[in-house]
Amino acid sequence: MTQDFSERPVPGAPDFLFEEKESVGSTNALCFERARAGHAGNLWIRAREQTEGRGRRGRDWSSPVGNLFASLLLIDPKPAERIGELPLVAAVALADAVDKAAGTLHLVQLKWPNDLLVDGAKLSGILLEAELLADGRQAVVIGFGVNCISHPPLTMYQATDLRSLGFNVSAERMFEALAQSFSSQLVGWGQRGGFEATRKNWLNRAAHLGKEISVKTAREEVSGIFADLDARGHLVLKQDDGGVRTIYAGDVFFPGD
Repeated sequence: MTQDFSERPVPGAPDFLFEEKESVGSTNALCFERARAGHAGNLWIRAREQTEGRGRRGRDWSSPVGNLFASLLLIDPKPAERIGELPLVAAVALADAVDKAAGTLHLVQLKWPNDLLVDGAKLSGILLEAELLADGRQAVVIGFGVNCISHPPLTMYQATDLRSLGFNVSAERMFEALAQSFSSQLVGWGQRGGFEATRKNWLNRAAHLGKEISVKTAREEVSGIFADLDARGHLVLKQDDGGVRTIYAGDVFFPGD
């Protein structure tokens, strides 16, 4: 496959390429288009504006100019049986990138599985999607949205942005820090036992660890003490009767949400 003329190496992450777009429907959707056309992967697509941004469970994601909208295409990431850990890898990478771009230390906390919070308000969104391609390869796309200069006033959750918090961070600077951080985290994750370091880093930023939370799954709402993440990154709740419940997917709510 010949390289598209618009693709360029990512500064500080030479194993990755990136495309810049003025306006797209969805950077995730465009990554899948590239994958179906035969792209080899390790491709970032960044847009100044999205017109059809999406969050988890198909929710709309506000995408005005000035914030970061970028997606990464990975083809057959290894180890394949641990792809479910990548949302937490992405969260740790983005949290580290925010600190690097803003010149801070542990500015954000993490809400399971991959929301970044500052004082309880949501700063970003991460959406991981996967597709088995016609040629048998697996395309994994991780989309990132970061509120750099603005945030929606009315959302399901309280939101914030870096400018409102007093940090002057452009989308370009945020992308550069993210691409470098994710490259480093991906190398670590791919090593034997590599997720354990990610798990520990995630827990070091965990919001409401050791406190009561509620989780809405597809079938029910469960409450308990946020006790831990298991070895694969699943949420572990301690119940009132002393039992332990492992949550594999769901939306977390804190008291007062």
